[in-house]
Amino acid sequence: MAGIQRYGAYVPFFRLPLAELGGQGERAAASYDENAVSMAVEAAREAVRGLDREAVDALLLASTSLPYAEKLNAATLQAALELPASVLALDLAGSTRSGLAGLLAGFDLAAAGRTVVVAAGEVVVGAPGGPRESQGGDAASAFVLGPGDGAARLIGRASATEEVLDVWRTPEMPFARQWEERFGEEVFVPVMVDVLERALAEAGAEVKDLAKVLVDGTSRRAASAFVRAVRLAPEQVGDSLGGEVGRAGAAHAGLMLAHALDDAVPGDRIAVLCAADGADAAIVEVTEAITSGRPRRSVARWVSSKRSNLGYTSYLKWRGVLPFEPPRRPDPARPAAPPMLRAERWKYAFVGSRCAACGAANLPPQRVCVACGAVDRMTPESFADTRCKVTTYTIDRLAYSLQPPVVAAVVDFEQGGRFTCQLTDVDPEKVAIGDQLEMTFRRLYTAEGVHNYFWKARPRR
Repeated sequence: MAGIQRYGAYVPFFRLPLAELGGQGERAAASYDENAVSMAVEAAREAVRGLDREAVDALLLASTSLPYAEKLNAATLQAALELPASVLALDLAGSTRSGLAGLLAGFDLAAAGRTVVVAAGEVVVGAPGGPRESQGGDAASAFVLGPGDGAARLIGRASATEEVLDVWRTPEMPFARQWEERFGEEVFVPVMVDVLERALAEAGAEVKDLAKVLVDGTSRRAASAFVRAVRLAPEQVGDSLGGEVGRAGAAHAGLMLAHALDDAVPGDRIAVLCAADGADAAIVEVTEAITSGRPRRSVARWVSSKRSNLGYTSYLKWRGVLPFEPPRRPDPARPAAPPMLRAERWKYAFVGSRCAACGAANLPPQRVCVACGAVDRMTPESFADTRCKVTTYTIDRLAYSLQPPVVAAVVDFEQGGRFTCQLTDVDPEKVAIGDQLEMTFRRLYTAEGVHNYFWKARPRR
């Protein structure tokens, strides 16, 4: 027996109005300093809050837009979450089905007695003017799985794999290609019907017993046809978040499941399917522990916390699609491996120190206390989840940035300590002393193929 112990999700702050693309609604767009890994960190922070992280012994990260083609991206997630070094860490990629497939693999590990974090993050980039650009979206989801029922227990599952040319992209292709929708409908509807029937048989249930059915996949047309084929009642069809977020690739099945769990009641049975290169299906039953498994922020809260006026040219620049003149400043230097390793807990997990002699917080961590001068009297302390506020700030219009100007602020933390950092997701014209902030894991810049991650502060969401 295995279940979902906790879960979390993340939707970035910016929205691209689809009216600029001739459509309706909007899509979520990762900021210039976000990528699949940084968003997965944000979702996983929600899921592991309050968890004994030393108990986690497996970590799975799914995405088709991983920042590194050869380097373990899950290692960044492990460092940012302060998971033990003994954790088994895997990257899952190659298909948007890897998100739900990773969740099923996580259930297997949990049934064997492991505590598993399964995260997915996606930055969906489509060719300008194409359906992937307008129908895609950026987001992340994360689940903590373990033995026992948890907040929602797995009661049925099924998978099918098909070698089918539906969506494909080679390493040298900037954008994925997709075959026509009619072909996807013909191929995927029978496969989805089959995996749902087998999952229901394992669960000892029928379609009418399902409170929600969440249908994800590379083909919208196939998803609609599947709903008709199994004769779902309107109230059984889960919210696809298509008009508010867009389809978030490998993260989308998990995002839909998190959204459904936010409103579920004990006894609800929820089916989630993903059709890509075949199909996967999972059926979970919500338990009495669902309240304790919910994150601090629901999917609806992330969706409603937004800025909906992202310009199309800015979006194209952030995604590297539109050539532009870089800032007239020297390019940033590539981060060096030795200092990054020495400062790992500070750089990735934002762990400072507190003086045992006088109680002063030290950011960054120090050997010599900045307040009393005591030497080697420090204890480590995490500041990643601590709220802070703007004490003073400056707007730098000359610093290197894909989104100038850079807002640098001195922030004071509620638990003590002062630090200078960049602000993100802010309107430079509206920043004010006293603004309430929280920390967020971001990519400062990329130099010579090395992604330089660190923490910034953003307005509370």
